[in-house]
Amino acid sequence: MKRLLGTLALGLAALGAHAQDWPQKPVTLVVPFPPGGSTDMVGRAIAPKLGEKLGQTFLVDNKAGATGTIGATFVKRAAPDGATFLVTSLGPLVIAPHLIKGMQYDALKDFDLITVAVQAPNVLVVPAKSPHKSVADVIANLKANPGKMTFASSGNGSSDHLTAELFWQQTGTSGLHVPYKGGAPAITDLLGGQVDASFQNVNAVVQNINAGKLRALAVTGDKRSPVLPDVPTAAEAGIKNLEVYSWQAIVAPKGLPPAVRSKAHDAMAAALNDPAVKQQFTTIGLEVVANTPEQFAKFQQQEFARWKKVIETGKITVD
Repeated sequence: MKRLLGTLALGLAALGAHAQDWPQKPVTLVVPFPPGGSTDMVGRAIAPKLGEKLGQTFLVDNKAGATGTIGATFVKRAAPDGATFLVTSLGPLVIAPHLIKGMQYDALKDFDLITVAVQAPNVLVVPAKSPHKSVADVIANLKANPGKMTFASSGNGSSDHLTAELFWQQTGTSGLHVPYKGGAPAITDLLGGQVDASFQNVNAVVQNINAGKLRALAVTGDKRSPVLPDVPTAAEAGIKNLEVYSWQAIVAPKGLPPAVRSKAHDAMAAALNDPAVKQQFTTIGLEVVANTPEQFAKFQQQEFARWKKVIETGKITVD
């Protein structure tokens, strides 16, 4: 019995030493969306910094499809050895579970949470030639013409779609949702005046706003955005409970050794707060969060419940 316990102790010690030495092989950061978006940018910004800090290669692998759930499912099934992480938006973790039937993972149980990386408010924008100069103008139009004013989004169940839905619920109005296959085509039609309005991520449209091609009416943060200091918050514009942030986060397959999880969190938080990386983010309106796994878990529970209510109230489907 003593020999068995001794062998077990040695095995655990070896496991602990291995965890402390992490990473011992290249690490893959899976992004469940195509290259070029906000989530992909986060992964590619931190990968080289993680490599520098930890002396190992960090690779970004885009596994897009099914609103991010294909990549999330891949990571859920990966070995929890610190070789695979998921860099994701909020969609696969707090929205898709309420919209997609037969999902291959449980968003609240199948991942070890590392950190919320960045967040950014959405912003209500209209084309520069729009007659609407304020949120009050938009609400008045919606009330006068229920279900007529068009709101573009990057797709059914996206953050911009659900923000519009929440806006209608909070103001007792209704607009017409126009889903696109991604943010880029939605913004293109918004610029061309083919759609009337959209709640876009600040970082996706700040350049068009500054260039005078889009008019920003309100941001959905709890405070004004540093990159749009003259644009009021939704609360300042008279709409309560419309504080919405789009966010990116990092998770791992469930069962990551505690020492690896701790080391990964510390390294990723340091990479996110690296001055060059932070400047890259803040210039376009992304705010670095880099919180703890415990804070992330509480936040995920809150977001999960919130969007469940919005989706059920709005009878939203992905069909």
